[in-house]
Amino acid sequence: MDVAHFLFGIFGNASALFLFLAPVITFKRIIVNKSTEKFSGLPYVMTLLNCLLSAWYGLPFVSPHNILVSTINGTGAVIEIIYVLIFITFAPKKEKIKIFGLFTAVLSVFSVVVFVSLFALHGTPRKNFCGFAATIFSVIMYGSPLSIMRLVIKSKSVEFMPFFLSLFVFLCGTSWFIFGLLGHDLFIAVPNGLGSVLGTIQLILYFIYRDNKGIPKKHGTTEESSMEMGNGKSHQMKQSNANEIQG
Repeated sequence: MDVAHFLFGIFGNASALFLFLAPVITFKRIIVNKSTEKFSGLPYVMTLLNCLLSAWYGLPFVSPHNILVSTINGTGAVIEIIYVLIFITFAPKKEKIKIFGLFTAVLSVFSVVVFVSLFALHGTPRKNFCGFAATIFSVIMYGSPLSIMRLVIKSKSVEFMPFFLSLFVFLCGTSWFIFGLLGHDLFIAVPNGLGSVLGTIQLILYFIYRDNKGIPKKHGTTEESSMEMGNGKSHQMKQSNANEIQG
């Protein structure tokens, strides 16, 4: 059981890293064009908060036997901070202020969670408090691709929902779902079970509309900003939204 738990954690780390790195294409475009265009910075900020809370939850003194959750989410937090700072650098003034404000709020929320869990809670109450906080934002991150799925159904096109991103949403969610079940940890199993289901739906939609790669002009860039997940994903969850992912 311990070996299986460890192996699914390793696989979850690998698939989550792929999701965190997927927006690199988007940010290369932003840097080259020196503009954030119609992209939204919100998914990256939300994914950052999810990564910070999940990394904290996985630490041994908060939640034993979940160090692999901390390793990938700690890495994800560093990656998301870089995304957010790049976005703030090239965003228009109004958007710059908005995202910087959200970034500050995220760091404040995380600081409050850390302070309360360290000085006011111990043992099981500490684990439950941090677990609930991490779960809430994991669900929000995994829910980011809903707008993409809506667009796919509406346009009957998978142009902005790349197959491999959908595949890794499924693999990441499924890996951490099983990891959570084997570790008897509902705070990991529940949100990632949702991620696995959403990833499955994305794959089903892909195979239904895979022959339709074009998309009507009217959906163009006005929808593009919602196709991110922290994961984000740039044109998709992370081409956000993931979701930018969680363990």
